[in-house]
Amino acid sequence: MVIDFHTHSLLSDGELLISELVRRAEVNGYRAIGITDHVSFSNMEKVIEETLEACLRINNRKGVVAIPGMEITYVPPPEIPEMISQGRKSGIKLVVVHGETIIEPVPPGTNRQAILGGADILAHPGLLSEEDFQLAKAKGIFLEISSRKGHCLTNGHVATKAIKYGIPLSVNSDAHSPEDLFSPAAWKRVALGAGIGEERWGDILKDNFDLIRKLGYKLEETNGTTI
Repeated sequence: MVIDFHTHSLLSDGELLISELVRRAEVNGYRAIGITDHVSFSNMEKVIEETLEACLRINNRKGVVAIPGMEITYVPPPEIPEMISQGRKSGIKLVVVHGETIIEPVPPGTNRQAILGGADILAHPGLLSEEDFQLAKAKGIFLEISSRKGHCLTNGHVATKAIKYGIPLSVNSDAHSPEDLFSPAAWKRVALGAGIGEERWGDILKDNFDLIRKLGYKLEETNGTTI
């Protein structure tokens, strides 16, 4: 099964309606998918409203769990903690912050404020500083291993330091199109390609299940047991 906490729909720059995105993910073997469209001041309220409605309808049936989330993107760093708080008060379950990837001009200080503000996942954080790795550990923030072109260039740096400090990792597609979605085998290969050994794959699975539970969801196995 696949747990992917970072995807995009037509509500921002993705290609699919949320309903189609979730269905395609389910066919690919997903058990949970985070719907995390880009938000800033201009669209946050509308995106949250439509994401919550879509995920509620999808989750009324048994199948892949659709987690209503958002990805805070290109917001002045000092304002990130308040946006995280606003999103949670509005009903968002999963908060991702667009980190300081090395291929984009994300404002310096974004990584630090995402961690201080209590985001669930810091996406593609780029060349995260030693101090921020330690802070992420203290705050229990997940760091992302990304399969997205360009964003994946610093996966090795992120994985090495996260393992050193015992920081939980999340392997995500950052999907914008159907072709970006994982298969179960591809999900694991992204982790292995980042230098995460087979012996640590179980730790990633455990941490992902822990995050699912923290967000208030349960995953039912095919044999009827619940995680």
